[in-house]
Amino acid sequence: MSRIKQLQTYKNHLKDRYFKLIEKSNDYRFEDESKSDAAAFKAMKVLEKINQVKYLDRDLRNTIA
Repeated sequence: MSRIKQLQTYKNHLKDRYFKLIEKSNDYRFEDESKSDAAAFKAMKVLEKINQVKYLDRDLRNTIA
């Protein structure tokens, strides 16, 4: 169970970071386009990591059950 708990904690951390980056991207949309694009790019990278963790979490749960 420890590994599942670690994955859930990491996934929650990534989700918080993702939402902050999306908010930052939207805030800078009309002020500074390059900052907005950089934040959106980082958010996409974080979203990829979230999807990887979801896959690992699902795979780990299936091997235990």
